[in-house]
Amino acid sequence: MQYTQHYDSPLGGILLAADEVGLTGLWFDGAKYFAAGLDPAYRAEATPALLQAKRWLDIYFSGQEPDFTPPLHPCGSAFRQEVWALLRQIPYGQTTTYGALAVRLAAERGLAKMSAQAVGGAVGHNPISLIIPCHRVVGTDGSLTGYAGGIDKKARLLALEKDKKF
Repeated sequence: MQYTQHYDSPLGGILLAADEVGLTGLWFDGAKYFAAGLDPAYRAEATPALLQAKRWLDIYFSGQEPDFTPPLHPCGSAFRQEVWALLRQIPYGQTTTYGALAVRLAAERGLAKMSAQAVGGAVGHNPISLIIPCHRVVGTDGSLTGYAGGIDKKARLLALEKDKKF
């Protein structure tokens, strides 16, 4: 069973979803893959994971780095899980590139190289935006490319983390 709650952020509405294990989704209203993977039989109900996610968002949007992570349960292929694990290692206020993630994943797998486009596809399908920080991934030249929530939101999130305020 999945449970949902809504959160009003400075950047617009957010839908949160969780199951008995942890958070399964965090999507900005109108995002490209909004509610992808959400069980149609979900219930609007506060759960411990959803309450922790709301607390995390309160801290984050106040311009501070949260000192905890709510329980996470993103569903996806083994490849996507590997990419999402790399995303969680990107420090608050910093960015990396799709190419750098591909190099790291290739090294972890003992491969000579990995497709940055394949990594980008996994980054783009991250179901737990913000907490799994896909917004911290930029193009090779530092350009703000690809964010399912919208490039304008990506720019504002990165500014929030660098400036610690809106």
